[in-house]
Amino acid sequence: MSAAASFARRATLFAGFVFLYAPIVILAAMSFNASRLVSVWGGFSAKWYAALLENEQLLHSAKISLAAALVSATIATLLGLLAAIALARFGGFRSRLPFFGALHAPLVLPEVVLGLALLTCFVALGVGRGFVTLVIGHVTLTMCFSTVAILVALRDCDSTLEEAAMDLGATPAEAFLRVALPQIAPAIITAYLLAFTLSLDDLVIASFATGPGATTLPMRIYSQVRLGVSPQINAISTLLLALVAVALGLAAAASYWRAGRK
Repeated sequence: MSAAASFARRATLFAGFVFLYAPIVILAAMSFNASRLVSVWGGFSAKWYAALLENEQLLHSAKISLAAALVSATIATLLGLLAAIALARFGGFRSRLPFFGALHAPLVLPEVVLGLALLTCFVALGVGRGFVTLVIGHVTLTMCFSTVAILVALRDCDSTLEEAAMDLGATPAEAFLRVALPQIAPAIITAYLLAFTLSLDDLVIASFATGPGATTLPMRIYSQVRLGVSPQINAISTLLLALVAVALGLAAAASYWRAGRK
């Protein structure tokens, strides 16, 4: 490869990274702006992070988002584990194809369509929208991602090890818990962190599934941004980005750990 071609590739890669991450870096930098005007730099200050402690609306929405993400990620990971076991260990059962399609439908459906379908279902059943319906919506959205992550790991497991454990007297459940589960533990961690991140960042599904008493942090930020960006919005958005980055970093570490063990 010539020097010119190598330079062009590196320049294109650098331009792509700048296009993707420059707005995030600018947002994080402006969260430390001492000026109340987000477009004018007034010096370095962390006072807007301290001011967040007095903003009850943002703190309440942050608590709702964290609680919904923790609960929905737990449920989605458990259901995804069960679905992956059904697909990987129970062979070609009669309803396998519809079951497989239903699990993967949220991957291809637009979130607006999925949110509208959930809203229609809640209204038809007479279910009042709130924290419970928010969790149901996020589980519906994130379960497919958890299932895919765990299913790939299960298919990579050597099933002969479980068969050997059963030959030695273990039940199928004991063989799975003692042999397969430790092997797919990194994938389960990855699935949980992925579901947690998707739930924490979601705006579209939450707009359809939640009610007045359970406004999530992305919804609160969106409603306030329409009236103008404040430095506190930059600060809370930076903290949210940092939390998501930590979750994605842990998920990547779990994936590398699984690859190393394999």
